[in-house]
Amino acid sequence: MSDSSSAKRAIVLLSGGLDSATSLAIALDAGFECHCISFDYGQRHITEIRYAQALASKMRVTHRTVVIDIGQFGGSALTDSSIDVPEDFDASGIPVTYVPARNTVFLSYALGYAEVLEAHDIFIGVNAVDYSGYPDCRPEFIAAFETMANLATRIGVEGHPVKIHTPLIDLKKSAIIEAGLKLGVDYAETVSCYQLNTKGEACGRCDSCRIRHAGFIDAGADDPTLYI
Repeated sequence: MSDSSSAKRAIVLLSGGLDSATSLAIALDAGFECHCISFDYGQRHITEIRYAQALASKMRVTHRTVVIDIGQFGGSALTDSSIDVPEDFDASGIPVTYVPARNTVFLSYALGYAEVLEAHDIFIGVNAVDYSGYPDCRPEFIAAFETMANLATRIGVEGHPVKIHTPLIDLKKSAIIEAGLKLGVDYAETVSCYQLNTKGEACGRCDSCRIRHAGFIDAGADDPTLYI
């Protein structure tokens, strides 16, 4: 890690998933001193937090987990046990795995953390190509949030704007995997499953698992995921 007196700092949203791990590797490769933040938001696949903690430790970055139970409102298959996680991909409309306002909330916390650390860069591994149709993964949303961030914060108003980095937003899953492998990401230490069990095993059937597995095939790489 770079000396804190001279390093450029970044906040990295780290879920324990493939995309966020790659985003962290890209930030480190760019020379940022990375401070990772994960969220316990009432998700059913809470085991992903363990993966995030292990990734942060292995990649030698600071990490904190914030508890914000937006899941108490329900409305998503990822937080409400009464709603089944779909196992048949449907490209029409916004799926039930969408968590209302999740990335807006996550980025807001990251923004507050950035102000405290005097960091001017936030990395988030959203993707608008191989994704599930979530509205808060689109470039338009990121651009709007960045504009708001620099209107609503002291660092923005005082002429030190915050930049929201989305290095994966235009990449197919296979390209993300290829980029991560070049940077030394061990994808066996990441998870993507919406139905992850307490042992850290993926279902292999949900939308996220299918996109992940297809990405490894298209990248010509072995899928190291621990499946049930």
